[in-house]
Amino acid sequence: MKLTTVLFDLDGTLLPMDQERFVRSYVGALIRKFAPLGYEQEKMQRALMTGIRAMVENDGRMTNEQVFWETFCRFFPDALADKMHFDAFYRNEFQGIQSSCGFDGCAARLISRLQGMGLRMVLATNPLFPAAATHSRVRWAGLEPESFEWITTYENASFCKPNLAYYKQILERVNVPAQECLMVGNDVGEDMIARELGMQVFLLTDCLINRHDVNIGRYPHGGYDDLNDYIVNIMTK
Repeated sequence: MKLTTVLFDLDGTLLPMDQERFVRSYVGALIRKFAPLGYEQEKMQRALMTGIRAMVENDGRMTNEQVFWETFCRFFPDALADKMHFDAFYRNEFQGIQSSCGFDGCAARLISRLQGMGLRMVLATNPLFPAAATHSRVRWAGLEPESFEWITTYENASFCKPNLAYYKQILERVNVPAQECLMVGNDVGEDMIARELGMQVFLLTDCLINRHDVNIGRYPHGGYDDLNDYIVNIMTK
């Protein structure tokens, strides 16, 4: 089967992390930032979680960014007037959250090798964050945003994982058939579902998320060395 494009998840795939620890650090930093501006802690947390859920459930009627702010403003009607402070948060305080993540130099080395093989790179990270936050996390993984032909963010996506429409939107944006793609991710439910569209998949198990205890033997899986061998095998057939 021809392979021209590799889609990579970010959190827990290119960027090692304990997702729960990362979310706690992220939400905590936001609350600390906005408490002095009058954003009550518990209400702020509810607003954030409700906004994230609304993005996950987005049906494509608008971008994830628009859905988030529409939802968030139900809790804080004047929040858009403070959007400059949110933007500043991602440039500044958000950078301190890097300490909650790990690092694996194998990610950048593998992508460099794949680019040398002529493969196209797409960052298929769940688009719950603005571009500034996503690009920062790419750099935390030892990569540059320019390494990818397309990066999903909350500004440019109208769906989220595990909605198949999320993957369809990527395919349309980069103009590639599903059968020429390999989706690499660590989340069984959110990433391996791409196979239903005809994509090839590889489950990276270093930071495995398997909420429903699915038998992962049904998917090609392993660490970065296994992923490299898997792609080389496809390319040399």
